[in-house]
Amino acid sequence: MGRDKALLEYRRTTFLGRIITLLEPRVEPLVVVLGHHADAIRQAVPSGPRVVVNTNYQAGMLTSLQTGIRELPPDTEATLFTLVDHPAVAEETVEILIGEWEKARPLIAIPLHGGRRGHPVIVNRQVLDEILALGPESSAKDVIRSHRDRTLFVDVDDAGVLCDVDLPEQYERLR
Repeated sequence: MGRDKALLEYRRTTFLGRIITLLEPRVEPLVVVLGHHADAIRQAVPSGPRVVVNTNYQAGMLTSLQTGIRELPPDTEATLFTLVDHPAVAEETVEILIGEWEKARPLIAIPLHGGRRGHPVIVNRQVLDEILALGPESSAKDVIRSHRDRTLFVDVDDAGVLCDVDLPEQYERLR
């Protein structure tokens, strides 16, 4: 992207601000994991979310996910996680995903749009522990895929669950 995605402008805020606004009323505790340029990005985080810095962020996304999981209370039944480059998810999508997870209590709940998997994702404590146990060469996707038979796929009418902004031209289309 050439600049910090967390600080990209979107809907009169930043990507990070949008995600915090989306999740803060629905997720407790809300943990924000920072890595590259953590000090600059931390300044954009409002009071409320718990902020933790992954000092090993260069080792990959898994280390950030593990850093966030370690910040959760030990009695956390499940958590919802998303990436900062997915700011276009609708509020009602998060409500639907949480509601469907609460009804079925699967190991994992993933939104689907047009048959494609998106974000955010809800995982239960068993899956969180499995992700924590992964080595640096692994991927959280490996754990998620290993539980396909106990995953609830929730169809949503929200293309925002698929909107992954990695390139400047994708950002321009989003705006």
